[in-house]
Amino acid sequence: MGGSNGARRLAAALWAAGACASAAAADPAELARGKELFTKIQPACAVCHTLQAAGAEGQVGPVLDELKPDAGRVLRALKAGIGVMPSYAERMSEKDMLAVAQFVAHATGAAK
Repeated sequence: MGGSNGARRLAAALWAAGACASAAAADPAELARGKELFTKIQPACAVCHTLQAAGAEGQVGPVLDELKPDAGRVLRALKAGIGVMPSYAERMSEKDMLAVAQFVAHATGAAK
């Protein structure tokens, strides 16, 4: 099945992007781009999720400051959707999804 191949591609993308905790510090420009996407993509992540670093006070989804998801978890949610959260695979490029994932992980301390 393609699931195993998809998981390998996801792992390779995360590794290449430096999204794992052992990677060097995230690029400030990429973090800023991730923050902007978090607040501006439609529907905006900030509408549903609370994330202090983005000034977001959403009431629907989990409070990301408490959940502290790593970049891989955020990327999986962006790609496939989860619960009432839609997939962003048709709305965002892989690079944009990685920027958001890195921003969230960094902002919540999961990337440290």
